[in-house]
Parts: sequence; C-alpha cells; structure tokens
Amino acid sequence: MSNATQTLVGAINKVNNGSYDSKYATYLKLFTGEMIKAYESATIAKGTVMNRSLRNGKSAQFIYTGRMQAAYHTPGTPILGSGDPPVAEKTIVMDDLLVSSAFVYDLDETLAHYSLRSEISAKIGHALAEAYDKKIFRTIALAARQAHPISAAPGPEPGGSQIKLGANNEYNAQALVDAFFEAASIMDEKNVPKTGRNAVLNPRQYYALISQVDTNILNRDYGNNAGSPQSGEGLYEIAGIKIMRSNNLPFLAGNVSSVPGENNDYSGDFTSHAGLIYGKEAAGVVEAIGPQIQTTGSDVKTMYQGDIIVGRMAMGADWVNPAAAIELLAAA
Repeated sequence: MSNATQTLVGAINKVNNGSYDSKYATYLKLFTGEMIKAYESATIAKGTVMNRSLRNGKSAQFIYTGRMQAAYHTPGTPILGSGDPPVAEKTIVMDDLLVSSAFVYDLDETLAHYSLRSEISAKIGHALAEAYDKKIFRTIALAARQAHPISAAPGPEPGGSQIKLGANNEYNAQALVDAFFEAASIMDEKNVPKTGRNAVLNPRQYYALISQVDTNILNRDYGNNAGSPQSGEGLYEIAGIKIMRSNNLPFLAGNVSSVPGENNDYSGDFTSHAGLIYGKEAAGVVEAIGPQIQTTGSDVKTMYQGDIIVGRMAMGADWVNPAAAIELLAAA
C-alpha cells in the first residue's frame, strides 16, 4: 500500500490523501479540545458578567435606561407619554488579537516520556484564561470608582462603591464578613438584582474565612457538618453573595499601566485593592474570536521539523453599570 493511500487512526473516515493535515486530522482536534477544556476550567470570570459575540463588527453598544416617575392624572388632561426615561450608552471595542504560542520539535516529542502536546495545550489554555480574568477583574474594580452615566432627573442613578476593610485588615476574616453584609446592603439599596452576585478574593483571604469564621458560611454539601476545611473547599456564600478565589485580582498590585494592544482602558492604581463584589451587569465583554488553536501545516513541519502551535482569542471588556460594582480596599 502506498503512502498516499495508507489509512491511519488519525484520518477522518479512513480517508487519507497523503497530506499531513489529512493523516493527523483528529489528533489536531484532540489538541484543540484539551486547550479549550483547560481554558474553561481556569477562567472564573467568564459567565459572571454580560457577554456579547461580535460578527462583522468591531464594537458593541450597551444602553443605560434611567428611572421613570409616576404622577397622578388630572381629569380631562391628555396622557401624552412624555415621561420617557433618560438614556445613555456605553460602547465597548475589541482589543487586539491575544495569542499564546509554542514550538513543538518532533525529536523532543519523540523522546519525551509524557504527552508534550497535552502539557502545552493546558499551558496555552491557562495563559488565555489568566489574561481574560485579569482584564475582567480590573474592569470591575474601575467600575466601582465611576459615577453612573445617567445624571438626568429623576436621577442621578447610583454609581460604584468602595468598602474600606481597615488598615492591615485585608486578611482579617471578620472584617471581610462585615464587608460582605455591607455590600449586600448597598446592592439592595441600589436595586441591584439579588441573583448573580459574586465575590472574588485572594486565596489567602478565602482560606482565612474557612479557618477563622463560624461554620454558618460553609456549604454543607461538602461535608457532614461544616463543609470541608481539610480540602480547602466548601466556602459557598455570605449574605447571598457567591465567593470565588483567584490569583488574577489586581490584589495590592500598585499602579498597572496599559500595554500595546489594549484598546480599552484597564489601567489604574490598585495599591489598596483587596477584592471585588459585583453583579453581572457591572461589566460587559465583547468577543469576536473565542479561544481557538491553530497549527502549522506540512510545509512548515518539513522545513522546521516541528509544529508551531498558537492559541488565540479576540475580546474586549469595559465597565457597564457601576452601581453593580463594589471594590474592597485595604485602607482605613
């Protein structure tokens, strides 16, 4: 049987025209799936804010609608529908294409005692997820510092909020619990929906809550009586706010500057930043290219004796409704 017609396990429907892409078609798709699985398991911000997919466009428009008023009707006076709410808009643009890449040398792959491509796929997925989460968390922190775009009557609408934990209290469990109840009160007063409220803490803050606070905040699904402190899991919610942990917060990060390719502004002074509590409408994401994998073809493989593997993603984020964003500060 000639090389051009030989069927391989990697060929689709046993159809092999001799080309590299034909022989190893399913292998490439397996690699792509591993990358996406790693990306989805690593990102925690995805799905917690508003998301729009872009097709044939470079930006998306988000519309704000202010409050309306009710008034008594005077007999004989026509109702003209003149009480339209004030409106404003927010446009979120795309950042440049974000990539993470690696070169897999054939000989290295042959000699390696582990699946080199699986390892690289996970690293690429994690890199893209880390970049995604960092953008979202900085965006929400900036939202908490903004006034609402609608200032007309019967407004102005409420803007973002900051809660000070107290000097050197960023790891103080009781200060964090008090901040959660204060945040819930602020959100209720601003009529932020009760569903979809999330908090993101630094891992040390998260574990401080598990080890220092009474068991009323531990999810019983993780253990018989008090969650599972031994595994570090089980912290569920405080005051109806779901709690997550991440290293991608700008936690006490100082000044973060913009970098080339960012067409939205993610820069700011995060010297005192110590966590986030937010609703889904606090920020918006526009996405033109979801996480994808590209690999070079047979020509490059022959020339360089290996594959260039590229993970890519095109997205942008910005704040939308500052009323739904609360920033925790390690300050008095």
